[in-house]
Amino acid sequence: MPEQITRKASPFCLRLTPEERTLLEREAAGLPLGEYIRQQVFDENRVKRRSRNKQPVKDHRLLSQLLGELGRSRLANNLNQLARAANCGLLNLTPEVKTSLLNACADIRHIRETLMKSLGLNR
Repeated sequence: MPEQITRKASPFCLRLTPEERTLLEREAAGLPLGEYIRQQVFDENRVKRRSRNKQPVKDHRLLSQLLGELGRSRLANNLNQLARAANCGLLNLTPEVKTSLLNACADIRHIRETLMKSLGLNR
């Protein structure tokens, strides 16, 4: 019966910039770099990083327009003021306040629809 030949692991070479190597050594925290890299690649118990969304933005111009509208709208500030007034019991639901709230809801709906469209997530 022929003996099984045991083979050594084959070496792997990786070129790093000095900055990359410094970062890798810092993250390895004293482990030999080969062992640290092996753990990061093959260890099932490692902490996995969240991956970025692979879907590209469908329309960058539309997304930029939406972000500009959102910045100009002061929606967050206005909603915060409404929440503060409601928590203090100072919010009287007058016709003007009701109209303002309905307008804010319409603005938010428009922003949501535009964002969905720019991301290619039309319903």
